[in-house]
Amino acid sequence: FQMEVNGLTEVSNPSELFLSERQNKAPGSSIFPSVEGTRPILLEVQALVADSNFSTSQRNINGIDFKRLSMILAVLEKRLGLHLSKKDVFVNIVGGLKIEDPAIDLAVIGAIASSYKEKILNQAMAVFGEVGLGGEIRSVTKVENRINEAQSLGFSQIIIPKSNFDRLKRDSKSNVIGVSNVGEALHRMFL
Repeated sequence: FQMEVNGLTEVSNPSELFLSERQNKAPGSSIFPSVEGTRPILLEVQALVADSNFSTSQRNINGIDFKRLSMILAVLEKRLGLHLSKKDVFVNIVGGLKIEDPAIDLAVIGAIASSYKEKILNQAMAVFGEVGLGGEIRSVTKVENRINEAQSLGFSQIIIPKSNFDRLKRDSKSNVIGVSNVGEALHRMFL
């Protein structure tokens, strides 16, 4: 529901609402198909990586757990060689939602890498997958729901864990790419 002048009104497609102010052609943005309860909702994950002006770099986040971000940054630094320890990193889940779903990891990595490299991710791409400490992409739940929501809103490329991809039905694999690790995932994101 959304509060209007006349009171609460039903929002028929929450994904469209959360993506309505998305700025195209800006680095540091990725799309994540979240599943809250039974309903998939597409969310924008934003990141900003900047040179630090202080001896201790800042980590400011809205919408995900601080420890999860710390782990993601460690994986990016150790497994991909992105030097983030002396950078300020800001991460925001647009719309003010708090996401507990570990499937957001890959979208956070995409947004951070995009900002760090000053390269725009494919605007018609959605990504999801849990990231392990070894840089591996782990399987997640409700994969078909996430894919269907992304495709219904015109996202033509969806990057998912390889283990989930291997279990998809043949007709569900159209425009879906399975990845095994963060290096492979970022390579696909920046094509």
